[in-house]
Amino acid sequence: MTTIATICARGGSQGVPGKNIRSLRGKPLIVHTVEQAQACPQIDAVYVSTDDPAIAAVAKAAGALVPFLRPAELATSTAPKVPVIDHLIGEVRRAGIEVGRVVDLDPTSPLRTVDDISKAMALFDDDTDVVITGFEAEKNPYFNMVEYQPDGNVGLVKKPRSGIAGRQAAPKVFSMNASIYVWRPEALKRGIWAGRVKLYVMPRERSIDIDSEIDFFFVEKLMEIADGQGR
Repeated sequence: MTTIATICARGGSQGVPGKNIRSLRGKPLIVHTVEQAQACPQIDAVYVSTDDPAIAAVAKAAGALVPFLRPAELATSTAPKVPVIDHLIGEVRRAGIEVGRVVDLDPTSPLRTVDDISKAMALFDDDTDVVITGFEAEKNPYFNMVEYQPDGNVGLVKKPRSGIAGRQAAPKVFSMNASIYVWRPEALKRGIWAGRVKLYVMPRERSIDIDSEIDFFFVEKLMEIADGQGR
């Protein structure tokens, strides 16, 4: 079974201009993810889908495969990610490679480790369509998340069967961190929630997705701390 890593990196970021190739700890942001995928022994090849020639050049220099520039209709700020991955797999298959498993890695989540990738992949089996990653949420819909009701008042998002005195007593809920997805290729067209889904839980400190300048600052500081601890 051929396993490929896909890294989807659109140009034209609004929150942090040029973020995918902006330097983070001495190397372009996307290169951190390329190198993690290359270091994972279960991954056979690393592909990047981008519409930006500058991103393509950086990815190729790092050793990733960039067989095409992404079509304009898949490179808008509103384009969903799953069709982008599906398009990339189609191109890889047209080149004669039969893809059996896809590991999608978001380039804006560089704090994941190679071990995180391997452990997420280990959850994927014949009874799984997709493995997602997340962390235990700080806010809980059974305890301290509210929404407006039809009468204009607010109430809990999910009503517990009995009173809950503290968040620790509420059912555990998780925030998706979009760091790692392990897909069965045939499940992509159905979407995440139409199939059989498993969760790999990551710690909060490895779950930051860079979407703003302050995210970039926090990630850099956390990497400095990790390097100082010899991670």
